Formats: sequence, C-alpha cells, structure tokens
Amino acid sequence: MERRTIGAAALAVGAVGLGCMPMSWAYSGSRQRGDESVRAVHRALDLGSTLLDTADMYGPFTNELLLGRVLKERREDAFVSTKVGLLVGEQHIVANGRPGYVRRACDASLRRLQTDVIDLYQLHREDPEVPVEETWGAMADLVRAGKVRALGLCAMGARGGRRSGTRLHDATIRQLRRVQQVFPVSAVEAELSVWSREAMETLLPWCAERGIGFLAAMPLGNGFLTGTLTPGQGFEPDDVRARHPRFTAEMMAANQPVVSGLRRVAARHGESVTPAQVALAWVLAQGPHVVPVPGAKRERWVTENAAATDLRLTARDLTELAELPPALGSWD
Repeated sequence: MERRTIGAAALAVGAVGLGCMPMSWAYSGSRQRGDESVRAVHRALDLGSTLLDTADMYGPFTNELLLGRVLKERREDAFVSTKVGLLVGEQHIVANGRPGYVRRACDASLRRLQTDVIDLYQLHREDPEVPVEETWGAMADLVRAGKVRALGLCAMGARGGRRSGTRLHDATIRQLRRVQQVFPVSAVEAELSVWSREAMETLLPWCAERGIGFLAAMPLGNGFLTGTLTPGQGFEPDDVRARHPRFTAEMMAANQPVVSGLRRVAARHGESVTPAQVALAWVLAQGPHVVPVPGAKRERWVTENAAATDLRLTARDLTELAELPPALGSWD
C-alpha cells in the first residue's frame, strides 16, 4: 500500500487507515463481535493499513483492550493513534483536560493497548474549564517522557461549538494556533467526505501549508456512501444513526443521488469497483497529507477499503464528483 507521512516528524502510515470505533462503540451493539474484529485488525495490518485509530472513551476502554490483543503480537506492524480528554458517564460525556488526568489516562491507555509507546496521542475535546495550553503541555510532557511519539487534535466537536456566521472550523484553527505555541501539532482529525466537505474551506489548506497530517474521519459518511444502506431500514437504538437527521428514511431517500453519482464513477473503473472505494479515492485525492480513516469491523470491509489506494480517479471523475448535489438534511 502507498505510504503517507504525518506531520513534521514524517511518521509513515498506510494511505488508508482503520477506524476501530465501530468494533466497540456507537454502532449496532448486536453486530459487535470481538473475535471477528480482531481478525479485521489483523487483516488491515496484512494489507498495509497500519494506522489504527481508537480512543479511551470507545466502550469505554473496551476498544483499546481489543486492539491490545493484536498489538501484543504485532506492535511493530501498527501505527497506534488513541485519544484523551473525554469521560463517559451513564447518560452524558464530559471533557477533562486537567494535566494530572491526562498523565493517568495515558498510562492507562498504554496498559490496555499492551504497548510502551503511543504513536499519535490526540486531544479528543478541549476542556472549557482548563486552558488548552495546560492540557497540551501535559501531553507534550508525555512525548518528552517517551510515552508518546507525536500529538494530534481531534476536531470532531466543531459543529457543536459553531457560532452563527462563522465557518465550521474557525474555532478549531484558533485552538490549533494556541497549542502550536506550546508543542508542534502533527495531525488533525476531522470529518471529510463527498457529502461533508466543510474541512476543505479552511482547515485542510491550513494543515497543508504547515505540513500537518489530516486524518479524514467518517470518509464513508457513517456507511451511507457505501451504497449498502436502504432508506427506511431502521437502526438499533444504540446506533448513532438512529438519531442522526441525515439517516431518517426521508433524508436517506433524498440523498440517493449522491450514492448514484459514486456508482456511475465506479462503473467506469470496472465491475469490481464499489461506491465506497470511489468515496475513499476522492478523499485520497484531496492531498498527499490526507489519510482517510474509515470505520470497519469485518475483514470484508477492511479489504475493500484498502483496495481504494489502487483506484486513480480521472479529471472527469473528480469534476463529476464535485458537481454532485449537496447533501440534504441537517448534520448537527
């Protein structure tokens, strides 16, 4: 698989990563099977999808424990990215960026992951009660202590903090400027896909100008861009899509032209090419510093996603994808 570099430290990873969250968190619980997920992680590493993206809150904790089963055997094959800064309660999630907590959380993640170093440690959310410089300083200390190789910032909460009249990632860029004064940012993780392109306005070019890696979260639109979901099929109550406005039966039907466009492009490249592979190839085409991190929990999907690195979209393809209608339905 093609290799891409993250940040000034030139950390090398496979061009398509593996989002591990669906194995333990946020998607249909009845379909989460540990042994099947372990096989999927092994398959990803076999194919060169070396970046494994997790967080201590996924489960909580169980996702890191699952990855630890693989890393115990194959640590040298993997690039481990995990996150800190969110605590999960019974009915709520709260931020914690206190330096003491960050240090304890890192040690706990290392134990669960069965490793002595985390390749990329990401701040999941800023704690509104703690200056972000203090949190980032504690994370930088972990790099100096040899427990972490590089630091990243997760911009997935940008929508919730958006003010009227501002672009989606303006607050994220302000935050990045602040932490850059403390310790270099190696990567930013934010949503980017054919139907969620807001990062292209400011955040993606900001990272490119500074040599910062961009991890594209949800590049398959929470599964919608794979073309495997049926409008009105319903989701289990614990599945985040059961509460997402874009996944009502009405909005899924209204957004089918986006999937149809992906299908048309796929058909030009051969019968075996899928809409998901076109969607990932589009993300890869946004810059050499961009690494899509599609979530998957089965070997079949891991294999299909990894093959997207072999798909080269033409100028015609990219023009056609750029002209797809905007997605309908609020994403907030």
